[in-house]
Amino acid sequence: MVENWNSANRDIFYGKAGDLTGDDREHVEVSALALHLVQAAIVYLNTRMVQIVLAEPKWRKKLTDADRRALSALFWSHLNLYGKFELGMSKQLDLGPAPGAEDQQSDGPL
Repeated sequence: MVENWNSANRDIFYGKAGDLTGDDREHVEVSALALHLVQAAIVYLNTRMVQIVLAEPKWRKKLTDADRRALSALFWSHLNLYGKFELGMSKQLDLGPAPGAEDQQSDGPL
């Protein structure tokens, strides 16, 4: 699984064959931080999508304990890394409420 994710890193950060290079340390550090931000966003969205699927009783009953242990948020085959991106500002992913959101009480803005 880690090898697959490292392959994703090379594809996400495609400049210089996936190597973090730069004129100075600060440039390399900013590039690494940007890559980590993209990774975190992918893992978060993948996690939410898996949670949404597992919330359906049909899938909950179908998966065994071994299947659940094998689940991972480190997949990226569904991503369009290259090509044309059309942003639909009037549409959004329906990720539902955040997990545990109904358990939290809101006392207003911080």
